[in-house]
Amino acid sequence: MNKEKVLRVLPYFFQNLLVTLFNVNQYKMRHSGKYYFYKNYYKKIESMNEFEWQEEMNKKKQDFLDYATQNSNWYKDYRGKELSEFPILLKEHVINNLNIIKTISEEKGKVSLTGGTTGASMKVIYTHQDVQERFALIDNFRAKHGYSLGKKTAWFSGKNLVTQHDIEKGICSHYDFINKIRFYSTFLINEKNFDVYWKSLNEFQPEFMVGFPSSVFEICQIAKSKGLKYSGKVKIFFPTAETVLAEHREVISEILGCKLVDQYASSEGAPLILECEAGHLHIHPLTGIFEVVDDNLQPTTSGQMLVTSFTTHGTPLIRYRIGDSITLSEPSKKCKCGSTFPLVESIQGRTTDYIFSPAYGKVNLGNISNSTKNAKGIICFQLIQDKIDHIEVKLVVNNEFTNDEELNFISALRERIGNDIQLDINYVENIPKEKSGKFRIVKNNLALKDTK
Repeated sequence: MNKEKVLRVLPYFFQNLLVTLFNVNQYKMRHSGKYYFYKNYYKKIESMNEFEWQEEMNKKKQDFLDYATQNSNWYKDYRGKELSEFPILLKEHVINNLNIIKTISEEKGKVSLTGGTTGASMKVIYTHQDVQERFALIDNFRAKHGYSLGKKTAWFSGKNLVTQHDIEKGICSHYDFINKIRFYSTFLINEKNFDVYWKSLNEFQPEFMVGFPSSVFEICQIAKSKGLKYSGKVKIFFPTAETVLAEHREVISEILGCKLVDQYASSEGAPLILECEAGHLHIHPLTGIFEVVDDNLQPTTSGQMLVTSFTTHGTPLIRYRIGDSITLSEPSKKCKCGSTFPLVESIQGRTTDYIFSPAYGKVNLGNISNSTKNAKGIICFQLIQDKIDHIEVKLVVNNEFTNDEELNFISALRERIGNDIQLDINYVENIPKEKSGKFRIVKNNLALKDTK
């Protein structure tokens, strides 16, 4: 029996007690060792000029490549090579060859599992120092926006600790009463269960929120449709693990009264992209190297990413094809925050999150999500493409959704995908989340076949 199943059979007070003890133990590990060294290190980095951080980045890159070629059998033949001479690492390479790639055992490191939203979950192993460095940087980043451990925080992630039976008793979360974090289940957020989540948030009154933007957006979208006003005011929402869409920012800010401050990271341990106080995204060059390439793996300014992460000593990720895409800003563009770290124009997210249109080619997630702008009453929707000329459209709607609103939505969708695709509209009460607890607007099974 796994930990989650054990937890569910205990009385609710003891569930919270175990969640608290587990969390305290996790933070003890994260904040030990070289954690405070790295907190000070990354504070100093912020005051470096471009020449200084470039020099430091090159040193970290060389140290990491030397470590990987000396300790990983997968990379032993690339000792002394330039980064560009290393092979591209694919997800299936890590899944099928972890024993050759890793440098430490699971017992000596920290195991992390990816969500498996693209078809398969992947395991990586961090060294404890990797974990400490990553959390030191994340904590510095959040501290700039007023957050510190111990402030009341609502956390929406893929922990499946709550059942529908719990929801019926008014329980939708677990509480770490030492660190003041309330962990909400993202698997059961829907219109039927909305009142339980809304009541809990209004009673808890968190200062900060962290987690999946799609989950918080769904709660806010339902609240908006019901004309509800949140009784408190969240200071900052730190979205994680998903692409932040324009409608996420708009609706969440409107309902919760908060600012969204974005970050890009990954369960595998990708280098970090962080939003600054001025609202722009910066690559943090001391966390790793981002190569942006086109479908032919040639350098470009807008395309998929190959990542080399300096905080993956346990399972070295070198030129790893992570499956996400970004658009870089013009090199001449400067940020008013004063940082000289490279700017990112936008993060498009998973390279498979698009609809393929015979008329227009790839239609990305951002364009698809905008189809609802002029259609009232849509709580959430999902497009599933199994054939090039057919899409299943799942819709969760409320009483505001009339025949006219349906026509508005379909018209907007047609503008983006063309008229050559058959649309199969299905109205449902709820759209299931992924195994990770995330929600996907687009499920392109054609794209997944192409990546295998």
